[in-house]
Amino acid sequence: MKIIPAIDLIDGKCVRLSQGDYNTKKVYNEKPLEVAKQFENIGITNLHLVDLDGAKARHIVNQDVLKTISKNTTLEIDFGGGIKSDADIELAFASGASQVTAGTIAVKNKSLFMTWLERYTAKKIILGADVKDGNIAIQGWQSKTEVTIWAFLDYYTKQGIEYVICTDISKDGMLSGSSMDLYADILKKYPQLKLIASGGVSSISEMEELEKMGLYGAIVGKAIYENKISMDELSQFINRR
Repeated sequence: MKIIPAIDLIDGKCVRLSQGDYNTKKVYNEKPLEVAKQFENIGITNLHLVDLDGAKARHIVNQDVLKTISKNTTLEIDFGGGIKSDADIELAFASGASQVTAGTIAVKNKSLFMTWLERYTAKKIILGADVKDGNIAIQGWQSKTEVTIWAFLDYYTKQGIEYVICTDISKDGMLSGSSMDLYADILKKYPQLKLIASGGVSSISEMEELEKMGLYGAIVGKAIYENKISMDELSQFINRR
């Protein structure tokens, strides 16, 4: 299982929110590149970079941070937040993203999302499935839709999607544990998916459990920044295999 640290961006700084609430913003580092290099130095290969300004503005805002991290590290970056147009997705890839994560557009403009899937292939496009009370939430989690997680996944697995990041918004930034039951149900129904857990990961033992379940990856954010999971623990987990 891939360990994928998250760097969330507001005003070009590394921040974390709780349950997607922008009023809970806490700045952890004003230089995201420093954080990315720390991850790279312990053997991390992947990074989840989220443009929270972009999610709110509905277009990419922090492309310069993406460019800086991609130029100065070897990390494979999946980038999300504010990707709403052809110009946005082109900018993300031109700025160094290895993959892009798109959720809102997959709900609001299926035809455009499908165009991207065909143009860039399922290797490059990650479906962002952000869940609140069983339904998909969009626009930086500011709006809950009437689309259930199951209808969403049914539709896009039939379209050939391979990668899914599933975030339980109620868990995100709360350090209260992952939605293990939800992930188990998804894997049972869609065993072919490369499912990436996101939200609530709070300990190494929890990551071990997610790995045993067969998840492709786990995104970890606040647990690292709040020292619930140390860099040494992360390093040992990555290098023990």
